[in-house]
Amino acid sequence: MSGNSATASAVGIREGRLLQIDGRTVHAVQEGSGPDVILIHGASGNLRDMTFSLAPRLARTFRVTAFDRPGLGFSEPLHREAETPIEQAQHLAKAASQLGISKAVIVGHSYGGAVALAWGLERPDQAAALVSLAGAAMPWPGDLGAWYGFAGSTIGGGLLVPVLSRLTPDSFVDNAVKDVFAPDAVPDGYAAFLGRDLALNSKILVKNARQVGSLKPQLAEMQVRYPALDMPLEIVHGIEDDTVPLDVHSIPLSKAAPHARLLKLPGHGHMIHHAAEDDVAAAITSAAGRAGLRG
Repeated sequence: MSGNSATASAVGIREGRLLQIDGRTVHAVQEGSGPDVILIHGASGNLRDMTFSLAPRLARTFRVTAFDRPGLGFSEPLHREAETPIEQAQHLAKAASQLGISKAVIVGHSYGGAVALAWGLERPDQAAALVSLAGAAMPWPGDLGAWYGFAGSTIGGGLLVPVLSRLTPDSFVDNAVKDVFAPDAVPDGYAAFLGRDLALNSKILVKNARQVGSLKPQLAEMQVRYPALDMPLEIVHGIEDDTVPLDVHSIPLSKAAPHARLLKLPGHGHMIHHAAEDDVAAAITSAAGRAGLRG
């Protein structure tokens, strides 16, 4: 793929493009040919989470496009505050159009699941089908941990997070990755591929904290619109997921969206697109078939 990948290549990311959308950079990686599939990563991550193994696998059958969400990876933020899932979906939809994508299966993991749902709500003309992988869909009981308020604040984000990001040892990152994968094993080479420098970039940490910290009320506004999702929706969720619990998010979503099908995966946690890649690839292929997208 042609495009400006010099910045990305400097830290070893795959070849990609830096698109200009409304004056903001959007980083995209595209491979394969066939019906379009768009992959949206979750919180605390970047598109490398999707290009580690899932995107290359899907590229045997589909044209696969992975985006860095606004403010994460190499995509520029839209503004200083927390970009809502609606804002992110609208922005990435413009990037998809610039890449010549008219109809696609929109796949989102975790926080990216909220963006995928927002895409379906805002751009049903472009979202031929949706796939939610352990996706955040509903407002949850209780509050998030103190980190999100601290890191998203002016003082915490501006003064202390940069210091903490420089002092954080590799072992902390490795343990955090193990926790989010549990009870599944972390694939060999995953943490290095994801990129420590990106994961611990202080500006990205602050932006991520603000996005996650403001998500609950945004989902409360979105959930009343889910009955209007008039496209196929495949939901895949690990039963052992403690990060985005199945019973809080995917079960209610499966009842609210009229064309939803839910696959529960026993023994798996949050990172099902790695631990249960066969099931995830099958769900994406099913969504494309249900939407009439065929090569």
